This record gives sequence, structure tokens and C-alpha cells, in this order.
Amino acid sequence: MNKKLTKDIYSQDAVTAAKELLGKVLVRRFEDGTEIRAVITETEAYHGEEDLGCHASKGRTPRTDVMYWEGGHVYVYLIYGMYWLLNIVTGPKDHPQAVLIRGTDLAPGPGRTGKLLKLDKSFYGEDLLTSNRIWIEEGEKNDIKHTTAPRIGIEYAGPEWSQKPWRFTLND
Repeated sequence: MNKKLTKDIYSQDAVTAAKELLGKVLVRRFEDGTEIRAVITETEAYHGEEDLGCHASKGRTPRTDVMYWEGGHVYVYLIYGMYWLLNIVTGPKDHPQAVLIRGTDLAPGPGRTGKLLKLDKSFYGEDLLTSNRIWIEEGEKNDIKHTTAPRIGIEYAGPEWSQKPWRFTLND
């Protein structure tokens, strides 16, 4: 069994954590004991209230509250009324940051990832350090190479924020 990630990776800022989560193994254990183990292949960073692409740019709300917790918790939200997207809260308490898991080797795309993992609202606030149903482990490779690109679907944030190269994709 691989080693669960420690608090250290989640304590980093979202941009750094987004790069470091590439190649790590996302584990989802279901009630019947079966597991899905998927390598994280694409991430996207959202960094604080100043980041107009970040949900926290409008301040602390019931939806974004978990983003203000210390790193290592799950932030899920529903899009299009059908897809729960998985985000990993990072950084220190009261500085809202998160990494969107955009894809894995088993499910390209954030919506497909949420569907594969059978996410729902009950995952909101889940502690990745203590959870028995979702966590992240070290990957098998140490020399991870990645490409960067602008984030997707946040044109509303304006060019300064939508063009930041904060989307990271694992190279083969």
C-alpha cells in the first residue's frame, strides 16, 4: 500500500500544490470495500480572494466556507446540475485556495472524475488525512514532468486571471 500524503503538501499554496499533486494516486473506497485508484493527470490552481477566477473572490459564503479552512479538506460543488467537481483545499487557514482535480488516468475531465468517484455533497469538508472513503497517496514516479497552460472556463475573470498558466498536465 502506498503512503497517504501528509499535511505538508496541503499546507502549500495552491499553485505549488497543483504541480505536486500530479502523478499522485487518488483513492476512493466505497462502502462495499472496493476501491478506485486513479493517477492525477491534470490540476488547476485557484489562489485566494484576489483571484477573480476563484469562487472565494466574492468572499466567504456557505458554498466557499471550506476554502477558508486549513489545507487538506475536500471542496466539492455541483455544476450543470449534474457533476460534482473535486477540489483540494490548500494553504493556511483563512486564505482560501484550492486545487481542482481536472482529470485522472481513469477519467479525463473534472465532471467525469467526479462521476467515477461517485462524489456528492456529503464529501464537502472531508478531511483527506483521516477519511476512510477518499484520500491521496504518493505516486510511483518521483521525476514528474508537466506542461502548463491557462485555466479553462473562467474568461469572466478577465485576461489577467483567466490567462494565468495555472493549469498543469502530467506528461507521459
